[in-house]
Amino acid sequence: MSLALAIGWVFAATFVAFLPMRRQYVPGMVLLLAAPVLIGFLGYQHGWFAAAGALAAFVSMFRNPLLYFWRKWRGAQESGGRQ
Repeated sequence: MSLALAIGWVFAATFVAFLPMRRQYVPGMVLLLAAPVLIGFLGYQHGWFAAAGALAAFVSMFRNPLLYFWRKWRGAQESGGRQ
């Protein structure tokens, strides 16, 4: 079950990536919030190695939003090129 859900999540993420940027926010946030639950479920059913692989893929796909939230959580200023 968890493997089928993970495959569906990958297809959904690929579909969202094809959307224009202004339409990616809501489905992207849903995918971002669903991923830790799905990774935990995958690890529960298939072991820590499968969960580690899924976590690596998730971090790779969502590196920019995760970096944004990490910087925001730490209170760092945005470095968007403007001074």
